[in-house]
Amino acid sequence: MTIDGGKQLHNLCAPGVKPECNLGELRTHILPPTAICPIVLDRQKSLMSRSESGGMTTSIDPGGIGVGSPMSFQISPLPNTRPLLVFINPKSGGRQGVKLLRKFQYLLNPRQVYNLAKGGPMGGLQIFKDAPCFRVLCCGGDGTVGWVLESMDKVGMGTGGGPQPSVGVIPLGTGNDLARCLRWGGGYEGESLYKILKILVDGLRVLASFQKVEKASTVMLDRWSIQVSEAAREPGDSIPYNIINNYFSIGVDAAICVKFHLERERNPEKFNSRMKNKLWYFEFATSETFAASCKNLHEDIDIMCDGVSLDLASGPSLQGIALLNIPYSHGGSNLWGESHTKKKINGSTTTSGSSARKRGKKKGIGLSISQRDFSTTSIASSVDLTTAFQDIGDRLIEVIGLENCLHIGQVRSGLRASGRRLAQCSSVVIRTRKRFPMQIDGEPWMQPPCTIQITHKNQVPMLMAPATTKKPGLLSFLKK
Repeated sequence: MTIDGGKQLHNLCAPGVKPECNLGELRTHILPPTAICPIVLDRQKSLMSRSESGGMTTSIDPGGIGVGSPMSFQISPLPNTRPLLVFINPKSGGRQGVKLLRKFQYLLNPRQVYNLAKGGPMGGLQIFKDAPCFRVLCCGGDGTVGWVLESMDKVGMGTGGGPQPSVGVIPLGTGNDLARCLRWGGGYEGESLYKILKILVDGLRVLASFQKVEKASTVMLDRWSIQVSEAAREPGDSIPYNIINNYFSIGVDAAICVKFHLERERNPEKFNSRMKNKLWYFEFATSETFAASCKNLHEDIDIMCDGVSLDLASGPSLQGIALLNIPYSHGGSNLWGESHTKKKINGSTTTSGSSARKRGKKKGIGLSISQRDFSTTSIASSVDLTTAFQDIGDRLIEVIGLENCLHIGQVRSGLRASGRRLAQCSSVVIRTRKRFPMQIDGEPWMQPPCTIQITHKNQVPMLMAPATTKKPGLLSFLKK
């Protein structure tokens, strides 16, 4: 037999050789069994402590699920390693999570991998809370990432003086807008998980143009607190999140999302692949185009940005309002559009040149940025919106208007440069006078008349892959 180092060893001599394992090329991600130490407590003290606090300590089970137990665990990673804590949502997108769960349990210590359908993320976060250095990998859609980030807030990650763990994303959902923004792609297509983990070794590396290896960086992502005060006690749905990571919207796009969500709840077997999900979105968008359930939206809504009211009545009539924290939304549409100057993401500047106009010229349209898509300046901050760019860590949120259901598709295809830019600000107050469909990061609900306050909450470190040099193919838009 062959042992570590390429040495040949007779099978009869093998039992006398002390086995040594260096954990392989993925050593920096792996938490060996010897690094998980039980903390043995006096049973009586443990029971008294649990009864007084009303809670239970957390242990680890082989399936990657935190359960109540009198025993807790201490994580002591090996030197020069950063173990990976993996959360997988088996219900996201095309339901690829089950396969990924088995693969990650094979590549890593199974006790580093958690099935979110069995207990959620709290068990794993409680165990790793006091670990000196680790990273988190979310396998799911934008909602899954938001769920994990919100759970990290509840656990108090980064509040004890230690650094907050960086969060990476493997996109399994339908839209995957945050993953697109962080350059992890629009959807997992069965790539080798071994190579994905190698990307994360020594900072973040990605294989591009067959041989080129580039390091990526950690960027800070703004997060926004949303508080809803109902004006009257009318029956309504519960609000899915109190935090905005990607975007918040009212009106036409949320109406489509509500229809999609209700149909998926009734018939989950119809939504077993990313392509089917997008076809359903197209069907509901078509029906909403004719229904126009949110037309003349300005008559029943008031918006104040940094204390100054927006004039929604001037210009084309709007059917939707969206607040954008990241460049991409609604499955890859850049509704804020490219700026005349440059576009920044946490200090990383990329030349824009207005890709929408370039696409239009290729089609012979001769597209120029329409003045109706921009206000001259942001009423709230006197910023020239024609040159304002988005930065996911600038503590500002962008406000745009949507004229109708087709507006999003026109921006996506390059027929329009952007949504109608309304403001770039640090706080927003919205008052509605009738029942509206709303959504936060793709999770919809129906909201009775209310007052909504949106303010900056905090920032979290996210892992951003480096830009690739590979040019998109002719039919690459079909994969978006």
